[in-house]
Parts: sequence; structure tokens; C-alpha cells
Amino acid sequence: MLTYPSALVALSAIVIALLGAVHLYYTVATDKFDPRDPDLKGRLEAVSPVLTRQTTMWKVWIGLHISHSLGLLLFGAVYGYLAIFRFAVLQGSTFLLVTGALFLLVYVVLGKIYWFNVPFRGISLALVLYLAGGIAALVARQ
Repeated sequence: MLTYPSALVALSAIVIALLGAVHLYYTVATDKFDPRDPDLKGRLEAVSPVLTRQTTMWKVWIGLHISHSLGLLLFGAVYGYLAIFRFAVLQGSTFLLVTGALFLLVYVVLGKIYWFNVPFRGISLALVLYLAGGIAALVARQ
């Protein structure tokens, strides 16, 4: 049964998983992450990074977007599962509670510095929900 704290953490996980799913869809099924300049895309598809000639900047770009999406989906799956089915484990683990909060906090900072308003606001919402649920869980633990 969901309690108030577990529902807040579950909602946070759902927000993050939805952002990850949309990001993955945009990456593999649309052109939303293509540069507006088609010449630039051609250059990215042709040029390798200094690190290795075994890939191109375009492949790196797509791979990083996919792996970023998978990280969000993993967070959503793990913390959603813990919130809904094993909340006592999450509530009893300061490590898991703090790790989840730090993960979201880092994403908020990244969103503010490097991304645009929609992901920043979505991740900020997820952080607020998570913190409210986590704090309520810690208070209930006492």
C-alpha cells in the first residue's frame, strides 16, 4: 500500500522515467536533436573525436543521448520499484535516500547550466517530490 511519502517518491520516479522515455524517443525516432544547420550534421557524421578514429562525433552524440535516456529510465525503474513495492527498504536506507537526492540534484544543476526549460523544470519537480517524500520517510522512521 502506498503511503504519502512513498507516493511522492513514486511520482518523482515517474516524472524522471517519462523524461527519459521522451528523450529516448526523440533521440531514436525524430530529428529533434539534429542541428538546424544540415552542413553541421554532415561534418559531425564525418569527423572523429581526438580520442579515437573508431567513431564519429555524430555517433558519440547519439550514443550519449541514448545512454542519458537509459540512466533516467533506470533511476525511474529502481526508485519507482522501491517506492511502490519495497518502501521499507528505501525508508530504512540513508544511503539510497541520499543517493537518489544527489542524483536528481546533479541533474537539476546540469539542466540549469546546459539544457533548456522543459527538462530543467521537470527534473526540478521530480527533485521537490523526491525530497518531500524522502524527508517524510525519514520523519516517519523516527
